[in-house]
Amino acid sequence: MDNDYADLASEELHPEAWFRRRRTAAYHAYYEHMPLRRSAAPLGEHLRLYTEVAYGELARFQVLDDRQYRSRQVCPRPGEGGSNIVAACPERLDPSLTLLGEAQEAWLHRNLERSTARWNILAQQTLMAELDRAPGPGRAFWTDGWDGYPAARARLLDFIAESAPSNPLVIGGDVHAFWVSDLKTDFRDEHAKPIASEIVGGSITSSGMPEERRAAIQKDNPHIQYGNSARHGYARVELTKERAQVDLRAVEDVTDRDTGIETLASFVIEDGRPGPREI
Repeated sequence: MDNDYADLASEELHPEAWFRRRRTAAYHAYYEHMPLRRSAAPLGEHLRLYTEVAYGELARFQVLDDRQYRSRQVCPRPGEGGSNIVAACPERLDPSLTLLGEAQEAWLHRNLERSTARWNILAQQTLMAELDRAPGPGRAFWTDGWDGYPAARARLLDFIAESAPSNPLVIGGDVHAFWVSDLKTDFRDEHAKPIASEIVGGSITSSGMPEERRAAIQKDNPHIQYGNSARHGYARVELTKERAQVDLRAVEDVTDRDTGIETLASFVIEDGRPGPREI
């Protein structure tokens, strides 16, 4: 429908009334062509995509929508909407900014608080861990992900720390790279203990940032245990009562339909011990 849109704000700064019609049509087409539950049927211009899915007593999935209700990205490029990488942008710290919207945020808190599942999975669109994108001195952040809404992320991670749902595990994508991270309430404190784990699957074919730059960035983000933007593939997670095993799977050549596939790295998250551990 549109890259990097936020609620009714398009990346191209289209008139809101025009973009509203475009978004409504796209949501209807999406519902008609995807295997969504009846509860997701469009209501006028809105599409209820966020939902909760239980897998017995083992896992409960909170499937989130971080586009439809979010605040506009702050400090965009001149004449554009959508994402930007910024160093000096005080507006980014505004506590009123939201990625999920007030209603979805409250819904998520209620679900996590009452969950009795062994594993609580947050299925969402992007990287939740803080990612300083300026190698060396200085700091810079991408505004289209959680780094553009740090107060909203802090509300969620603080809530997880306080309510302590069993084994919170965040899964994401979008950023065209593999990432495996410790989620903390204070990313700048290297000694802070993780309160949740995060796995971001790689892209199937989309190019990411140069691997040399990704490796340089990772050095300034010690809570990120693993990253890879050179290879393409997906993350596979196997859940048992005792642990979650994560295998990062990558193909050898995306241009070859008969290409081989291999496991780049494997991690284990043990029941009751947040934070992935490489095996």
